[in-house]
Amino acid sequence: MEFAFTEEQAMIGETAKAFFAENATSERTRRAMAAGGIDRALWQSFCTELGLAGIALPEAHGGAGLGLVEFALVAEAAGAQVAALPLLGLATAARAISAGGSDAQKAEWLPKLASGEAIAAAEGMATAQYANGKLTGTFDLVPHGAAADMFLFVTPGNAWIVRADAPGVSVQAYTSMDQTRPLSKVTLAAADADPLPNAQAAIDALHAGGWVCLAAEALGGAQAALDRTVAYAKERVQFGRAIGSFQAYKHRLADMMIEIEQARSAVYWAACAVDEESDEAPIALHAAKSFCADTFFMCASNMIQLHGGIGFTWEHDAHLYFKRARSIQTMLGKGDFHREQVAQLILGEAA
Repeated sequence: MEFAFTEEQAMIGETAKAFFAENATSERTRRAMAAGGIDRALWQSFCTELGLAGIALPEAHGGAGLGLVEFALVAEAAGAQVAALPLLGLATAARAISAGGSDAQKAEWLPKLASGEAIAAAEGMATAQYANGKLTGTFDLVPHGAAADMFLFVTPGNAWIVRADAPGVSVQAYTSMDQTRPLSKVTLAAADADPLPNAQAAIDALHAGGWVCLAAEALGGAQAALDRTVAYAKERVQFGRAIGSFQAYKHRLADMMIEIEQARSAVYWAACAVDEESDEAPIALHAAKSFCADTFFMCASNMIQLHGGIGFTWEHDAHLYFKRARSIQTMLGKGDFHREQVAQLILGEAA
């Protein structure tokens, strides 16, 4: 595999980084947290002005026809600012429809998702009852469920599209730790559901897109945590010298940098493996999700501690990174689950 970015990919990464750094400010993010977890103006700019929402969707349906590597570059930039956007819905629901939906489903939903006209959310559960076009069940912890216009729900071997305004759909918003990506419970009582004809392809695409998205967001957040802590270490003076000059402090920063560089390799290994349909994709995806989530949590924890007293305050952004990191650790499978999958893929029955 070739891990060097092309000129086009580098340009996408720089464009996304500049866009989020300028627009996804702390003030806007905090306002969005109090208004349902989405910065609507930022989302519209992201979708219409930059056209990045459809970066990994087919050109025939309003997308750019690129892959997960390009999407990961965007997700990394968004994660660096803890942007309050429903990006995960694009990585999961939109990619699932693209991979396993009918022509009619793709034509109806993908252009709306790429343009920002509609917001998607996805979630899975062990069982649900489906009969005569109606779906009954409860889907818990749906990211941005309260703001979604459509849902992509999956059970083993099945996938359905459900409109948020369909009769029989009720949504209960939770007060969750990460208010930049709030969670909801969606209850379906014989709600109209449109099954995807190729459910397994949809489920595979949902998982691959979701894991890469979360891993890339974690990478961006971890790098931002390190960068902000280094900047603080140069400014804060104690005992007549910058605190970054103390050996114990430098060791913690070095540990963060080492973990981040490994996480960077994991993210783009996974994204590249999926795009190239490599046999390494399953192990790369599980490795990226587990390692990057843990790396972000470690870096966010260090960010708080190395900022001292101010790092524990509501006014400082360190808590936004810490909460996002903790949330990513538990979404789409905890670290133990993914590490178990890696062990089974490597060792087989010996695991």
